Amino acid sequence: MDLARTEVAEAAPRRRGSATRLWLMALPVAFFAVFFAYPVAAIVARGLQADGVWRLGRIGEVLGRSDIRHVLWFTTWQALASTALTLLIALPGAYVFARFDFRGKQVLRAVVTVPFVLPTVVVGTAFLALIGRGGLLDGLWGVRLDTTVWAILLAHVFFNYAVVVRTVGGLWSQLDPRQEEAARVLGASRFAAWRTVTLPALSPAVAAAALMVFLFTFTSFGVVQILGGPTFSTLEVEIYRQTSEIFDLATAAVLTIIQFVAVGAILAVHAGTVRRRETALRLVAPETTARRPRGAGQWALLTGVLASIAVLIVLPLGVLVQRSLDTPGGSGFGYYRALASDDDGIFLVAPIEAIGNSLQYALAATAIAVVIGGLAAAALTGRAGRLVRGLDALLMLPLGVSAVTVGFGFLIALDEPPLDLRSSWILVPLAQALVGVPFVVRTMLPVLRAVDGRLREAASVLGASPWRVWREVDLPMVRRALLIAAGFAFAVSLGEFGATVFIARPDNPTLPVAVARLLGRAGDLNYGQAMALSTILMVVCAVALLLLERMRTDRTGEF
Repeated sequence: MDLARTEVAEAAPRRRGSATRLWLMALPVAFFAVFFAYPVAAIVARGLQADGVWRLGRIGEVLGRSDIRHVLWFTTWQALASTALTLLIALPGAYVFARFDFRGKQVLRAVVTVPFVLPTVVVGTAFLALIGRGGLLDGLWGVRLDTTVWAILLAHVFFNYAVVVRTVGGLWSQLDPRQEEAARVLGASRFAAWRTVTLPALSPAVAAAALMVFLFTFTSFGVVQILGGPTFSTLEVEIYRQTSEIFDLATAAVLTIIQFVAVGAILAVHAGTVRRRETALRLVAPETTARRPRGAGQWALLTGVLASIAVLIVLPLGVLVQRSLDTPGGSGFGYYRALASDDDGIFLVAPIEAIGNSLQYALAATAIAVVIGGLAAAALTGRAGRLVRGLDALLMLPLGVSAVTVGFGFLIALDEPPLDLRSSWILVPLAQALVGVPFVVRTMLPVLRAVDGRLREAASVLGASPWRVWREVDLPMVRRALLIAAGFAFAVSLGEFGATVFIARPDNPTLPVAVARLLGRAGDLNYGQAMALSTILMVVCAVALLLLERMRTDRTGEF
């Protein structure tokens, strides 16, 4: 009898926990239904419906066009090439960060992560300063076509280097090196030991990193829009062109569906690789695997990785700063001072006001992302059933689905009461928060899952409400992770461009929108101001990331 009462008492907190998780899911699901699914569905329906009748034959018509097939081919080809090139260049860096201990390692890890949180428009601007318009490397290739393609590919490596270093290197740093050493003792060569022991253990992380790089490059917008010109378009750029310039919503809707299906497939495969990585390995503390480089070979590898970081990451950022200071009258801050006025009439306000606008929008978006992402992360800490995995996949979709479609969908769908938000300032933070929520969830979820569930159950048995359990048990343990999540959300919100370019009002432009507008105008002054604004945005993102690195408690280096 006592045993039965004990079982009932222990089951009650679990039932309350399940009910609590369902309530926690309610707000995130409602948020994504209203501000993600509804706008995307509205823009697709607007393009594929005529007089209330679905015209699915438009899909075949659009896919039969040679220009659309060229866009699909280039989107896929450049994503595959960018992914392969990123893995080739970044895997040695992942090994160095995982296995070597050297002075300045933490700062260097922050440096290689700066490009990842930079707005894509700034990345495109940095490589435009490096290669285009008389840039440092302009003219090294005899054919302009090759220059453009290489600029796009290298910009994607620059942007995604940290994805490979942190995803693969984070796992590599926790692999027990004694397993590979044991294979060497049994007579295997260094390469054979790595191929048979380490590579199979790393394969889930490599696959996950490759899929994420492919996802980010497949949906590339700002980089290709700035560097590709009228010749090269990804699906995302073409959706923007068809929507804003040609106003062909049918073509834009078909391309959105294609991108949505492709992104869904990529995320499904990525979820499988993550589960394999979480369940198939025996890990050790990362502090026990990193050592000082030994021997000429290891020092040469470290030097080579540092040189590649200097050329691929530091050089473009340095050239961006240099071009912002290169005025017709010599080096100086003339372009920065010019941001205080708008004599050319490009904006309704001075370009410098975009800095304050961006900070205000990003702070509001961060608050929304932390609330929605925090609730979602708390709901996802339970058993990984179908409902939990479905919500997890839903939260990741905004990273890959066309931000252009979301932005234009906001204008189409949110135009009637009670959701007539087209003239409201909150529209921009809502769009930015959609991108920030996945980073909040990915940052907080591992920490929440690491909290001993028995502590929550004990507090519930003692009569604590779910809110008090969260406040007394979870919050003290995840406070630092929550601050880091807020920092990531702030950085990515600050640089959101695809959706914001549609919904930012002319009198309240954000920094990425202001940079894009300046680059779209001829003249050295506009170009110099674009470089100056990009430099300011880069510095803000870099400072935020350095602060995040100092706050981290784990040493794996993962996101």
